Amino acid sequence: MTLQTWWLYVTAVFLIAATPGPNMLHVMTQSIHHGVRRSAASMAGLMTAVLACLFASAAGLGALLKASPMLFDLLRYAGVAYLVWLGIKAWRAPVGGDANAEKPAPPSLRAMYATGLGTGFSNPKLIVFAAALFPQFLDTAKPFAPQLAILVASFIVIEVFWYTVYAFGGRSLAAWLARPNRQRLFNRVTGGIFVAFGAALFGSRV
Repeated sequence: MTLQTWWLYVTAVFLIAATPGPNMLHVMTQSIHHGVRRSAASMAGLMTAVLACLFASAAGLGALLKASPMLFDLLRYAGVAYLVWLGIKAWRAPVGGDANAEKPAPPSLRAMYATGLGTGFSNPKLIVFAAALFPQFLDTAKPFAPQLAILVASFIVIEVFWYTVYAFGGRSLAAWLARPNRQRLFNRVTGGIFVAFGAALFGSRV
């Protein structure tokens, strides 16, 4: 892989990864509620899902999903349901300062990892996206494995960078959200955005 090809790929992925989506919103909300350090468990879950999708795409699952709309729809509907569930959960989240609000125990790191994993797997379009993106930067005249390793490693570094940016952004918002009315507004907005992501995924096609 030439340096020019790699640079074009990095630029494209950097801009795409910066776009707010379910993964970035999830990292930010986890950082707000549980801190940057504990949100790393959610990041690990998200990254596990991203890696699985990237390698599944390289293994040909992206082409299979394109060839089998029914399979894609099944995965898509499952993702829609999960995102809507996250939205409802965020909407109904207890607000600090409410007299009648129960203070739930902080989730375990394992639970945060699992939620991140589910969020990452909620969008099967990532597999199709990788299947469409990778071939643009692969040279068929050169060994496949080293090129794939470079593309995946670069993707991971960029994705982790943006996770970290959103996590620290969430920490900055935490002080502003000290008031119950602001917490409630944030929960409503976050829940609505997750549901909107689910609706967008429901209306998407391969």
